[in-house]
Amino acid sequence: MERNVKALAIREKEMEAVFLIAACTSVFCVALICVFLFANGLPAIREIGPLKFLTGTTWKPGADIYGIFPMIVGSIYVTGGALVMGVPVALLTAIYLAFFCPARLYRVVKPAIELLAGIPSVVYGFFGIVVLVPAVRALGEAWNGKGNSMLTASVLLAIMILPTVIGVVEPALRAVPGSYYEGALALGATHERSVYTAVVPAARSGILAGIVLGIGRAMGETMAVIMVAGNQPRMPKGIFEGVRTLTGNVVIEMGYAAGLHREALIATGVVLFVFILLINLAFTALKRGKDA
Repeated sequence: MERNVKALAIREKEMEAVFLIAACTSVFCVALICVFLFANGLPAIREIGPLKFLTGTTWKPGADIYGIFPMIVGSIYVTGGALVMGVPVALLTAIYLAFFCPARLYRVVKPAIELLAGIPSVVYGFFGIVVLVPAVRALGEAWNGKGNSMLTASVLLAIMILPTVIGVVEPALRAVPGSYYEGALALGATHERSVYTAVVPAARSGILAGIVLGIGRAMGETMAVIMVAGNQPRMPKGIFEGVRTLTGNVVIEMGYAAGLHREALIATGVVLFVFILLINLAFTALKRGKDA
């Protein structure tokens, strides 16, 4: 008996060590990425000038002019448009799946949503080129709009973030204790009012987490956006005009960049990394404020 207890204790220690190594490996990978980005990107920002790099509106590598402000604005606009169109649909879908969807229909809808997450970005891009670009071009004819535009990229990203947001929000809704719903029913609320007034507010942390992941998914998407956004490194003038994002800027030019040009592209990755970091810090602060 004692031998079995000692063997179990040793095995527990071994598994704890395995888990610790796995956790440390993940942290090490993140730290390694940070070191690479900042070590290669900060010197370029220093050489170009932080203000010129971040607020400059001209990107001409041939003339050693590197201003990424149009790409920053483009990324914000495209991501914001995707959130405005995609998040409400994702939240309502998650609520429907958690509380209103019949079991038979759930077995069809849930795998279909999960399938969206497994579709490669390039397939989304082809869908955007074949379906969305002509549709947006026809919609914007009155304004001399183009099919490869900010609106097209936003619509495509709104579709792409759906499985990410739904996949986080639905389990968060289901994790809310049943007493919240039952208490609302006991007070005379209908099924719908009980869900929207008692359960949904209680799952706000999970909902915020889903939105943050959706922001990261939209801001970090590259291939699909490149195929439909128009990729014009200039200040966006309207939703029917072409735009270039931070990720698109890096991917389009990294293949032939060298010297300061290459370092400026890595510095663009640093800016994108800082954006994602700030979004996560803001979410953490907001979550703590809600929980306090």
